[in-house]
Amino acid sequence: MFQSIVSYGLAVGAVYALIGITYNVMFSASRVFSFTAGMLGMLGGVLGALFIHKWGMNAVLGFVLVLACGALLGLVTEILTVRPVLKSIEQHLYVLSTLAFALMIQQVTAIEFGTEAQPFPVLIPIESGSASAWLDQKFLLPLLACAVTVAGLEFLYRKTLIGRAFLAIAEDSYAARALGLPETRLRLASYALAGVIGTLAGFTGAQMLLAYFGNQAILNFYGFVPVALGGMGSNRGAVIGGLALGLFQQAANVLVGGIFASVAVFAVFIVVLLLRPEGLAGAATARRV
Repeated sequence: MFQSIVSYGLAVGAVYALIGITYNVMFSASRVFSFTAGMLGMLGGVLGALFIHKWGMNAVLGFVLVLACGALLGLVTEILTVRPVLKSIEQHLYVLSTLAFALMIQQVTAIEFGTEAQPFPVLIPIESGSASAWLDQKFLLPLLACAVTVAGLEFLYRKTLIGRAFLAIAEDSYAARALGLPETRLRLASYALAGVIGTLAGFTGAQMLLAYFGNQAILNFYGFVPVALGGMGSNRGAVIGGLALGLFQQAANVLVGGIFASVAVFAVFIVVLLLRPEGLAGAATARRV
């Protein structure tokens, strides 16, 4: 039981953390909380199953195509649902624009792919029984993807010029524009990067979650929880929050099961936010008076 809780909890928590990072990357570039993160995660699994399982593509080629589709969807999201909102006085309209786009894609996916959950192919062929549950690829792949993503983002933001430009527009977009930074192009690049991270989460977690259009709502919510727990904009906080959420959710599923597990998750989530509104890894914002 303990092995099941830890292995599955950490793996699904890594998927939630990656969706949380997707939220953060989009938010930092535009100050828009895009509700397309769960859509990207859902499509990572659905497109992976379509390319590899149904169309018979090589796993590596299918993986690359899934990430490319994610980047393209990130660009489309920025152009169609975010950029028009940023020009509007009523900037809270992103709630409607991003949510409407995500729901539209979800319905198209249900029509074209079907409404039943589909199995996701095994990506690394191994002999049955040759690996323990701790080394099962469906648990290892999300954790590996999460670790690589966090390390890659740290390197990008701290060691490269374009990464520092991303940080500049996240800190103060007006000052960044005054310095001559191409805000629009940087925002496009951030959304493309978020698309890659979101589909990576869905692709690596699909052996657990299956390829299913209904995963969108689950990933949208449970991917938001690590952001709130870890602090908005903190990728490290999202990882901590995501892993903690996955472990707690799996423990609740095993111990109490069913709807009570969801109630327990919601209850802990509310308590944490009441005690630390800025998140577990966030810093309290000082107000000038």
